[in-house]
Amino acid sequence: MDIAKFIKPWLLGEHEKFILRNARIVDPTIGSVSDNITVVVDGGLISAISPGTPAENITAGVKPENDLNLQGKYICPGLIDCHVHIAVVPGEANLASYRDMTEQKSLVRQPSVLKSMLHRGFTSVRDCGGASLAMKEAVEEGIHPGPRLFIAGRALSQTGGHGDMRGSHDTQPCCGGVVSGISRIVDGVAECLRYARDEIRQGADFLKIMGGGGVASPTDKIEHLQFSDEEIRAIVTVAKNAGTYVTSHCYTPESIQQAIRQGVRGIEHGNLIDLETAKLMAETGTFLTPTLVVHAIAQKLKFLSPDSDRKNTDAFHKGLAALKMATDAGVTVCFGTDLLGPLHFAQSQEFSVRSQVQTPLQILQSATVNAAKLLMQEDRLGQVKEGFLADLLILDSNPLEDITVLDQPEQHLLAVMKDGRLVTSGNALGVSISQKL
Repeated sequence: MDIAKFIKPWLLGEHEKFILRNARIVDPTIGSVSDNITVVVDGGLISAISPGTPAENITAGVKPENDLNLQGKYICPGLIDCHVHIAVVPGEANLASYRDMTEQKSLVRQPSVLKSMLHRGFTSVRDCGGASLAMKEAVEEGIHPGPRLFIAGRALSQTGGHGDMRGSHDTQPCCGGVVSGISRIVDGVAECLRYARDEIRQGADFLKIMGGGGVASPTDKIEHLQFSDEEIRAIVTVAKNAGTYVTSHCYTPESIQQAIRQGVRGIEHGNLIDLETAKLMAETGTFLTPTLVVHAIAQKLKFLSPDSDRKNTDAFHKGLAALKMATDAGVTVCFGTDLLGPLHFAQSQEFSVRSQVQTPLQILQSATVNAAKLLMQEDRLGQVKEGFLADLLILDSNPLEDITVLDQPEQHLLAVMKDGRLVTSGNALGVSISQKL
């Protein structure tokens, strides 16, 4: 008897082969659309792309229900959100519950958050603090449907920094690597080295630091610099030694420039960037992941405390101008949302927000090819290309003409394929993909 299937009965079965005929392929690298294309998906990969009707030997053995005529519908690469926090207050109404949210309660609620992301067309997400290796492995093994996870483990913060959620009147002693929500509090080079290494040990794909002040943290200001140069260099050294990189939470030019000088590869948010800093980012190849929709939605739904809401309003008003400045300067911009708890429903609205200052091609690139480069997955993700993972969206409209179609997945997203598996038809009524197409 083969007992393996009883040990992990949830493991996904063998990949099925798919033929996607008569498709229009969206190429985010150059902003083109190719007509009447056949895409063959086999073994979880895009095995062939060819114009017209495929040869009989290619279609042999394909189940009839997997041989699909897309009738001119669009195939787009799966979307990548480069800044999420699946562990922060799922199932709670506001951020005030953050300090009381237990790890166990968060963990059992996270699958719902992940499933909804996948249904919006996000086949990969980069969690910038909080997601665990256990949840990443659960998705990979098929226990829970969701995007593939790239995780930072716990973000690293100084005492009194953006990851320290104690109030000014809290006299509880800290820190020495103590966990504060989705962050670890570390001070000094020795602690930075030790706990950065520990995050790598626990499965972090990259490291996240709090390099400047934030909106939600109670005792710092956005303009604060946080870690010292030596502390940041120590964390960057750990990442480089492990073959990965550091990204930093920063809003101001001062914090961004400090991070870049110490070897940080990515900047999160960057709402207060100036032209000098944008040019520096472009020259050094530093990635920028703005997160604009969170400011608008948090304000609208009164998700933050009054003090945090005041900081949030200023950051939102300057964020769009910063995005345009960075784009015009040639910075590699990635797609991110930073939504928390009940705000995740607005994930796709980031496309509409960015459309005020970016072209559809620039926005689509931020969620595909640019994001794949940041993840160090540019040879596997972000394009509809032979040999790449079959992470595909089937759309009824061209996002290069109107990027906001991605903001309305319930209307325009006909199907989602992740890793060569048809995971959703995007239809709450349960209509099969062949009927819907």
